[in-house]
Amino acid sequence: MKISLLLALYRSFLKKCPSCGKESIYIRYLKLKTNCGNCNEELSIYRTDDFGPWLTIIIVGHIIVPLVLYIEQSYSPQLWLQATVWIPITILSVLYVLPISKSICLAILWKLKEK
Repeated sequence: MKISLLLALYRSFLKKCPSCGKESIYIRYLKLKTNCGNCNEELSIYRTDDFGPWLTIIIVGHIIVPLVLYIEQSYSPQLWLQATVWIPITILSVLYVLPISKSICLAILWKLKEK
């Protein structure tokens, strides 16, 4: 069965197998399974390398930077207050988005191989 790119991306957003959408693709935080437990799709052949972190920087940067600039221009809080707020928010955002962007990269590579 042919799977559309949108469906594969949706499944990757949920961190599920791009082929069946049933099993998680991770053993641990960023450690990929070798095969899907449901459909036996081989996942270890896809090298996501630096695309996941790059995509994470792009996504989180485009969210955090405008917020920081807006708060700075509108309210001008002290620097120590901004640092205590924005540094943890940025770190937590990156940690949340990184596995999702890695699975998006895997889904794109999977779809390209499928053709």
